[in-house]
Amino acid sequence: MRKEDEERILKRLGFDSFAQLLDEVVPKRFQYEKPLQLPEPLSELEVRRLLNGYARKNLDLTRAVCFLGGGAYDHYIPAAVNEIISRPEFYTAYTPYQAEVSQGTLQTIYEYQTAICNLTGMEVANASMYEAGSALAEAILMAHNIKKRNKVILYDGINPHYLKVVETYLTGSIERLILIHHQGGGLDPEDLDAMIDEDVDAVVIQQPNFFGCLEEVDQLTRITHRHGGLLIAVVDPISLGILKPPGEWGDGGADIVVGEGQSLGIPPGFGGPYLGIFATRREFIRYLPGRLIGMTEDVEGRRGFVMTLQTREQHIRREKATSNICTNEALCALAALVYLSLLGKEGIREVALHCLAKTRYLAEAIPPCYSRPFFKEITIRLKNPRRFIELALKENYLAGIDLSRFHSDWQDLLLIAVTEKRTKAEIDHLIELIQSYREGDLQ
Repeated sequence: MRKEDEERILKRLGFDSFAQLLDEVVPKRFQYEKPLQLPEPLSELEVRRLLNGYARKNLDLTRAVCFLGGGAYDHYIPAAVNEIISRPEFYTAYTPYQAEVSQGTLQTIYEYQTAICNLTGMEVANASMYEAGSALAEAILMAHNIKKRNKVILYDGINPHYLKVVETYLTGSIERLILIHHQGGGLDPEDLDAMIDEDVDAVVIQQPNFFGCLEEVDQLTRITHRHGGLLIAVVDPISLGILKPPGEWGDGGADIVVGEGQSLGIPPGFGGPYLGIFATRREFIRYLPGRLIGMTEDVEGRRGFVMTLQTREQHIRREKATSNICTNEALCALAALVYLSLLGKEGIREVALHCLAKTRYLAEAIPPCYSRPFFKEITIRLKNPRRFIELALKENYLAGIDLSRFHSDWQDLLLIAVTEKRTKAEIDHLIELIQSYREGDLQ
């Protein structure tokens, strides 16, 4: 902006200087009393050198051995995934409001929805949500809108991050969120049976749960349906390669299925972007949050794709919207679709079996503290796990998650995830580190 233009604008606004304008529009609590101690300006080359130096301080997964889990996992991503989603027609695609110029994007989302239905055993899937936490909160709201009751039962075997999102998301919306404490690493069906009544909208279970353990899903589903509630399942999509899909659980299957799609071709990153999986039954389709893509025919009988049931969305009838999800998640959904297409049914099963076998190998040497069956994570008892994690990090091992950060009752618990990427040598070295630490040799 030219100096004379600035002076003209300031004069019209009634200010003598730009500083005076800022003093008026920026609240006092956000203003610094003293000038910022900023460094001298740098050239472009110097800035690049500085930022590259900062970046090298990050321990990325090309140099670290990762046993972290808890909702984000270090799975192998085939090279074709990034190659395909990097194509400009996908990489920069906006929400496909205009079907006539968005057929490619609409088709990929439609195929993604189909893949999620096949994976979960459900009848309808939406065009994805932000991540598993917000997907779960939306699922609870959906169940409440269907049942019009005032209670939801959860338990502490659900990922604590998801529970925190639910608590924040639903404050003031639902009268009671009831939290049951796990027994031996899982939800006891007898505890649920004693707690549930006819005022419960839904019961939420996670399979596998946050501790890596498997739940008695058939029995829990039957109990929920017997009392007229909806069963909301939180799932790990990789586990569905070998576990019964939630659409087939118990008496009639789960009613709503959500999950974190990061495992399906999306790198862990620095906390995102991730992918919220959401599927349900056809009878609940008008309560389904988020976007829905349908297949149709034009007047000449040619196949086409459209955003369907749009009158429930915020850009058509805002007061009737089923959610406030508006950011386009299609790129993450496309990554999941490409991943699932490349691996196919047998490929997903093979990945899941590798995860299970390698986790069992670890559990034979370092037994988990819970006796339940597990999938790709185990929880072990270890004195001061935070200290152990710090020591293992010196050898570029991300050794697990200290669970005491989530709950005071979870002292001395370490959560370890083992994906198909981990080698026998890496698992053996983790075992050596744990044993040395327990014996006091690892300092």
